[in-house]
Amino acid sequence: MINYPTKKLNEAETERRNPNNPINILHRYFICANRMRIYFDEILEKHTKKEIDEKRFGIESTMYMSLWYGLLYVVIEGWGDLELKDGVIDKLLQSKNTGLLKQYRNAVFHYPKTKKYNDDRFESFYKETTTVAWVRQLNKEFGRFFIEYFKKKEKITDQQEMGRI
Repeated sequence: MINYPTKKLNEAETERRNPNNPINILHRYFICANRMRIYFDEILEKHTKKEIDEKRFGIESTMYMSLWYGLLYVVIEGWGDLELKDGVIDKLLQSKNTGLLKQYRNAVFHYPKTKKYNDDRFESFYKETTTVAWVRQLNKEFGRFFIEYFKKKEKITDQQEMGRI
């Protein structure tokens, strides 16, 4: 058996790598939501270029958008549970769109009691003219938050290794 040298991790590095760190758990949900956004945007681009037929576009765009929106609401729930603070994100979350997104998420992940294909919870979200831009901005700001958070942790780790803090 080969014993590779291992570097002892400091406290900040251990926290950053800990899969049970609540921020890491929340980040996992964001990664999943953001991946669905990327797939959704790719389908939109193919549709714009006429590289995909209408039937496939309808199915795939709805699927990726619904999964993106549903998973993004999980990030919102985690944000609240962890009592995280960020001025831009917190302001976006004060929008009535947050409640509409929660209803949308419930429609995505729960079979409708009304047995209607076009669930009212979807329709309420679609009728509000600000939801699309709001979801995109919220997704972008969550991404910014996580990048800043992990960069800050890396800087702390680097400075600790150099004996600065």
